[in-house]
Amino acid sequence: MTTADITPTGASTRSERRTALASTVRPGSRVRPEHARRHNRALVLQALYRAEGLSRADVAREVGLTRVTISDLVADLITEDLVVELGVRADSRPGKPATLLDINRAGFAILALDLSKDALFRGVITDLDGTVLHREELDVAGLAGEAAIEAAGQVLDALVAAAQAPVLGVGVGSPGIVSADGTVLRAPNLGWEDVPLQMILADRSGLPVQVANDANTAALAERTFGGAGEDMMLVRVGRGVGAGIVLGGMLIRGAASGSGEIGHVVVGTDGGERCACGKDGCLETWLAIPRLTERLDAAADDAARAAILVEAGERLGISLAPVVGALDLGEVVLSGPLDVLDGPLLDSTVHTLRNRTMASVHGHLSVRMTALGRDIVVLGAAVMVLTGQLGVS
Repeated sequence: MTTADITPTGASTRSERRTALASTVRPGSRVRPEHARRHNRALVLQALYRAEGLSRADVAREVGLTRVTISDLVADLITEDLVVELGVRADSRPGKPATLLDINRAGFAILALDLSKDALFRGVITDLDGTVLHREELDVAGLAGEAAIEAAGQVLDALVAAAQAPVLGVGVGSPGIVSADGTVLRAPNLGWEDVPLQMILADRSGLPVQVANDANTAALAERTFGGAGEDMMLVRVGRGVGAGIVLGGMLIRGAASGSGEIGHVVVGTDGGERCACGKDGCLETWLAIPRLTERLDAAADDAARAAILVEAGERLGISLAPVVGALDLGEVVLSGPLDVLDGPLLDSTVHTLRNRTMASVHGHLSVRMTALGRDIVVLGAAVMVLTGQLGVS
């Protein structure tokens, strides 16, 4: 059988790490004039965001709109400070030199929060390219319920105070199951149930806020800044185990906003440790970092440690094989502690996937670690704001 590739993450340059998302206008829907204009604005902004330096004529060709329409849209976008003129193109073409345009990358700030760490809430300020300009951290060890909500608000307050440019919006990656309206339906580690976090933070800051599950936001980051393809799965391993799934370039939420909740799927029929959810042998009991670290610390020698990691990787591969087979994924990306996940665990995952899927169909599968490190959730939260406010990513 052909082995799945283990490839390094690509996408380090600005142009390489930009990809398009599908239009927000649904096929077959009745498009009102204001909706069409919003859609066309998004097309223009997306073209400029990807290319960095296009003339009005270039944009018209890129998005398939008339030059008159483009000139009208660009004039409005310049007035709103969303688009800037870079100067004339330096070339030898006959006629009047074209003026190049770009999205105003440094003209706005995005605030992004990661609430998924055990004892730490993190926040960053980025520009529109995802460059981190400022960081805030708050120790939240032992906090839950209302106290944890207030802590999230304090991090947001600090980011607002530190912003040096107009704020485009706020993105938040939260643990647990999060509905489309930004309500945290259940986050046991924070003691949250039916918490309208998006509304709470929006009321507090007066800014547009978007909240999503942390694994889903991580998947968005990998898609936009990590070079991932249109059909991929991002597996996030930490205190628990979750995943974000992207198909056709679109994030999949699921019928009950629980897409990617693989941590509490029982792996195999041979039992296992009791999980916090009450079942035995859930994937989290094999792979969650606190449990895995405890086993590794108790191991007698390096051989025993390697065996523990190989078994954890095998259980992950068993869990992922049906998903890869059903969805024909092109990539599986792991996010979590590099010293634990990379090496024997990753190799074992690849080996198990190879043995449990069809080489003729899934031999192209790439399994790798993310290169986005600790910023993967906040970068994904920034992508949510870009998409939600401007229609670009």
